[in-house]
Amino acid sequence: MIDYSFSIYELEYFLLILTRVSCFVYVAPFFGMQNTPRNVKICLSFFTSVLLYETLTPAALEGYETVLEFAVIIIKEALAGLLLGFGANICSSIVNFAGSVSDMETGLSMATLLDPTTRENTSITGVLYQYTLMLMLIATGMYRYLFGALADSFTLIPVNGAVFHGENLLNAMVRFLSEYVIIGFRIVLPVFCVMLLLNAVLGILAKVAPQMNMFAVGIQLKVLVGLSVLFFTASLLPSAADMVFTEMRELIVAFVEGMR
Repeated sequence: MIDYSFSIYELEYFLLILTRVSCFVYVAPFFGMQNTPRNVKICLSFFTSVLLYETLTPAALEGYETVLEFAVIIIKEALAGLLLGFGANICSSIVNFAGSVSDMETGLSMATLLDPTTRENTSITGVLYQYTLMLMLIATGMYRYLFGALADSFTLIPVNGAVFHGENLLNAMVRFLSEYVIIGFRIVLPVFCVMLLLNAVLGILAKVAPQMNMFAVGIQLKVLVGLSVLFFTASLLPSAADMVFTEMRELIVAFVEGMR
């Protein structure tokens, strides 16, 4: 017969693993999207926790004697999972920033769409970049790296072993914000440069032919030229996704180092 018995220590150990995994799945990109069914998130978290529990060696938890102290350990594990998922999720907002800058240059900033992944109003180009990023995440197997990083975190940060170093986490966020702007402008650089040249041409035409209504002509030209640049630079989107994924890896590693 199969012995299904387990001790209270093993149950506590499994619940702590489940806490970190479920918090990670809740905020991680692709897995934590708003249109992902809750049953899928719950089943994915549970079975991933079972696999990790079978892989890891359960150890007796120390450092608590009361229910309140055990609740503090649960909060630590939840924060560890949330930080890991947040480090991956916040990098996906880079393409939304790039899309907003692109639409502002092409005159499409007033046209917004409801992004089903976040349930928020996003620019048209931002939605295009967001879907491209999700497609590249699936096609390149980046989702496997995210779960691999989660599994490795239990080796680097054991259960009840998370120590939050505020200075290291703050430095990681400051470095990310600088890279956030740089990567965003690198993605939208073709559109930005073409729009800059177009504005210069329109300015010269306004001086040469003042009888022409450059305001009415410029709006139409910006939309037409902007969409054309997006069409011809679509082949560069995988390279843009690679830059975002590289930043995602570096930020996850920085967050793990800040919790060791």
